[in-house]
Amino acid sequence: MSSKDCGHHHHCRARRRHILLIIAGFIALVLFIVFLVWIILIPTKPRFVLQDATVYVFNVSTTEPSTLTTRMQITVASKNRMDKVGIYYQKLDVYATYRSQQVTMPTGLPSTYQDHHEISVWSPFLYGDMIPVAPGLMMDLEQDQNVGAVLLNIRINGCVKWKVGTWISGKYNLNVNCPAYIKFGGYNPNGGITVGPVMKFEAVAQGCSVDV
Repeated sequence: MSSKDCGHHHHCRARRRHILLIIAGFIALVLFIVFLVWIILIPTKPRFVLQDATVYVFNVSTTEPSTLTTRMQITVASKNRMDKVGIYYQKLDVYATYRSQQVTMPTGLPSTYQDHHEISVWSPFLYGDMIPVAPGLMMDLEQDQNVGAVLLNIRINGCVKWKVGTWISGKYNLNVNCPAYIKFGGYNPNGGITVGPVMKFEAVAQGCSVDV
């Protein structure tokens, strides 16, 4: 290296170190600003509420193999509780489970963008025709039917993205679990309307657990 190009060799190394320090400092500053913005605008999980659950068919086969047929409609609402962060909902599937066993097929929900403090409502139908169930589950179901009520869980799985200004985050898994206490015909202290052998709840809104 000639003195005309860079000067003394030690000066060249010092200049390179100085440039690297400037670049590293700039990157650290950008990361700190991003971290600070994230802390200020840290996303809050949306709030889901099961507003209604109507079971039209809930039939158990009496022959082997044991199967369960379920047809129901639910109404579930979600609210974006954030002031400055929007939410994209993508690839949402909703289905019902009984004692951790899936008893309806997944029903897809439309992709949705939710602005600040906005509420979205879905009312899908859930179907499960002759779903095989374990023999032990049949015993539990028979006991619940004798009692007069069953606890179903409405589950929603999918992805969400956060939107701040023009920036959109990567995908985050969304898992929602809404317990639905369904009481069979007869007197309903919660003010339900009998639909065949089950109850339709209109006024009782049930909160859901949400994991992101």
